[in-house]
Amino acid sequence: MSERSRWRAAHEVLVDARAAGVFPAATAEVGSSGGTLWDDAVGTLTFDDQINIDLETPFDLASLTKVIATTSLLMKLVDDARLALYEPVAASFLEWRGADREATTVRDLLEHASGLAARLVDAPPESRREFEHDICVMPLEYPLRTRSVYSDLGFILLGFLAADRGRGSLAELFTSFWTDPNLTFELPPAVKRRAAPTLPLEEDPRRGRRLAGEVHDNYAAALGGVAGHAGLFGTAPAVGAFARALLNAARGAPRSTPFNGARLAQFLTRSAVPGSSRALGWDTMLPTSSCGIRMSPNAFGHVGFTGTSLWIDPGRDRYFVLLTNRVCGGGTVDQMRTVRRAFHDALGE
Repeated sequence: MSERSRWRAAHEVLVDARAAGVFPAATAEVGSSGGTLWDDAVGTLTFDDQINIDLETPFDLASLTKVIATTSLLMKLVDDARLALYEPVAASFLEWRGADREATTVRDLLEHASGLAARLVDAPPESRREFEHDICVMPLEYPLRTRSVYSDLGFILLGFLAADRGRGSLAELFTSFWTDPNLTFELPPAVKRRAAPTLPLEEDPRRGRRLAGEVHDNYAAALGGVAGHAGLFGTAPAVGAFARALLNAARGAPRSTPFNGARLAQFLTRSAVPGSSRALGWDTMLPTSSCGIRMSPNAFGHVGFTGTSLWIDPGRDRYFVLLTNRVCGGGTVDQMRTVRRAFHDALGE
């Protein structure tokens, strides 16, 4: 199948998914280390309006924040010798105490292997101090490094740690690291109005109104829209430019990106935790994952609850950006996962 045929097939996946009510809007970009190869924009801001979206429509990236912002900043801090992966978490968070916690390291949080649950039992608190306390004293769900359980809580702590060691807010540090205004924690007011909207979950006190340019995740909202696990907004071309920089670094290109290739390779090494597909922050290729079955074994990526995903395949010299607002009256997590797999598989070998 020719590349153009693959792009048509991927476009049809998105059109069909929109028609099936999985999301009202989607943008996509596929590229190589040399630049963009194909892009697409499908749908309207919501199912009820007639406002067509385009490639400059910003989307709530949700958990892509974990890898684009937090993991990238932690890599930089390790490069600058301001952080060590094997530092005890207790050295930075004094309430992280107890026999089941004392051996936990920064690396364990990055690998989602610390024992932390995915989310808090109660409603989110209202300040960093309260979040830190609640996470540090909550009972752990499993012994350290015996499992990998995806946890927003671990990345909330990592966001606090990055801000402390970087001596600035997470938003300020990321803006210094990556200067594209279309990949940011804070959209300007005029841009917010044309962002792909989302609808709050039932447990969110903001339920009953539409969120446009306002973070969907209620934990990130409680932290002012800037958190280690969620809060970033971006357009498909902006995420694509970020992906190209990572792809070049992963392929050993001359140092023309902010990423240290050797450090990136360290962060992309799969965890030794039993049954885990996680690396440090990033997820890695498994035939059962959201990237489908046609990625190379060294592909890495991540997804976001709002319906976003980013996969990078150094073996094929390709990256794949898919941004949707599934959480604006769209489909389930499982339906979105099926669409992601079909999208990536349509793009072929």
